[in-house]
Amino acid sequence: MDDKLFIIAIGGTGMRCLESFVHLCAAGMFDNKTIDILTLDTDQANGNKGRVEGLIDLYNNIKTSDQNNPGGNSTADSFFTAKLNLYRFYTDYSDDSRGNFKLLAQTNSLTPAQREDDEDLSALFFDKNSVQEFNLAHGYRAQTHLGSMLMYHGILESAIRSKKGGDKVKPQDKELKEFLQLLNRNAANARVFVFGSVFGGTGASSIPVIPVALGDALKVITSGDNELNLNKVKFGSTLLTDYFTFDTPADSQKKNAKVIADANNFALNSQAAMSFYNKDLTVHQSYKMLYHIGWPSSHKINYSRNHTGDVITGGKEQENPCHVVELMSAAAAYDFFTRKDLNQQRAEYVYRTVEMGEGGKLRLTGASFIGDKEGPVLEEKLGSLLSLSHLILSRYKGALEGIDGTIEFINDLKRRNVEAYASLPDEQTRLLDTYLKEYAYSIRDGQLLPGWLHQVKSTIDGQFIFSDEALSLDPAVLQNVDPGTIYNDEKYNWDVSFGFGSKVDRRIDKFIEVLKKDSAPTEQQGESLKEKFLGNIYNAIVRTQKASHL
Repeated sequence: MDDKLFIIAIGGTGMRCLESFVHLCAAGMFDNKTIDILTLDTDQANGNKGRVEGLIDLYNNIKTSDQNNPGGNSTADSFFTAKLNLYRFYTDYSDDSRGNFKLLAQTNSLTPAQREDDEDLSALFFDKNSVQEFNLAHGYRAQTHLGSMLMYHGILESAIRSKKGGDKVKPQDKELKEFLQLLNRNAANARVFVFGSVFGGTGASSIPVIPVALGDALKVITSGDNELNLNKVKFGSTLLTDYFTFDTPADSQKKNAKVIADANNFALNSQAAMSFYNKDLTVHQSYKMLYHIGWPSSHKINYSRNHTGDVITGGKEQENPCHVVELMSAAAAYDFFTRKDLNQQRAEYVYRTVEMGEGGKLRLTGASFIGDKEGPVLEEKLGSLLSLSHLILSRYKGALEGIDGTIEFINDLKRRNVEAYASLPDEQTRLLDTYLKEYAYSIRDGQLLPGWLHQVKSTIDGQFIFSDEALSLDPAVLQNVDPGTIYNDEKYNWDVSFGFGSKVDRRIDKFIEVLKKDSAPTEQQGESLKEKFLGNIYNAIVRTQKASHL
């Protein structure tokens, strides 16, 4: 029996790691897989949370052909092959009676003397005037000693509400319960990968307690009849240390907000966290694999550069751009889900060093992310989707406002006597345009809006898999990119057809020639017209680029 795959993304950094993971799914890295995803945060309005949940909804809308089967089915050898099921949970601190630790810890039935003893005990662990009083709605703000307890409490509290039923059960409680019950039914063959950082607030607080919290919550929901044996369920996680920074908050903001994470402490937080993970027995017994992922301090990006005023602590405005270490984290999940043997009794720590080129600059290839054996597959699959992006967004001008690139492509196919996809509804093809803009780029009012892959490249001081031109931040350059010459390695370049015209035109001619003659979609690539369209394009691209994974 194949293992059942689960993802849990925690906090803002965890959401951005999940974003990279979704794009790997769109590129076809998880053929024939169904993956159940839980987003977990304290901040319902977090911008990165909203962005990745919207991306998954878009992904599923692209895969949906039958409204009775939202999200479609898993497929293979195409784009968007994995089936993704999304569950959302957040700990709700919006109520006036639950906004900080002091309010949460109140117990009405105590005598004044007992209450005073409780307050004195709390003060031993949590500072009275700061840690106990800051607003929890934007996360735990690097207060991991508080956050671990509250996240565990929040998950158990949700399970108790679900067990009791009635009006107090909230939508997020129902989704957490569904996720837990699914995990419970598949406990014997479940692999659960957790995305989160170890230097910040919500993720750092949650990674150590998540396996135990889920197991204890299931005991509540099932009245003790749960199958989630932590010795059998295979948990893995990123140990993602500090890789970005932001400006130091002003004294006035510190005074008003009580507690704000300070990027100057991130390196120290990371060191303390790694020491904890190395020694903690519960972590060793709960996790099978822990992926240590870091970034050179000299290459950190300052996420305050596009903001003015106070440091953003959360909410809709916390929508940081993507980073290459988040792709490394997504690649770690791929490694975890595809490993043959995960029967070790203690957590195994793994890391991979990357190649440095001339002048100390990074040189990243597919092998940098998933090793020498499968590195070329990652290069080819990411590149196939990038070639499709440039085909639709650059060649057929879909990056520009008011132009539907996929419709223009289908119209061009009709002119070349390929009419099989002429009946695809416009609303379906526009979904593909929208996703490709999220993956690559779009242009609005002459300004570039970089998508995921372009954002990732902008964080790398050195060489990436693809040419600088293919991932340029200059809209004029992008509008003239050749979809058939996107790689640094010229072996992937598309051939040109015989005849007259530019090399770009003749590469497109050759591609469409292959699409017409040699790349009919197969049954495993899907049954709907939309799936056949994607399968046909995928086949033509990988054949034209002479992909080794065929």
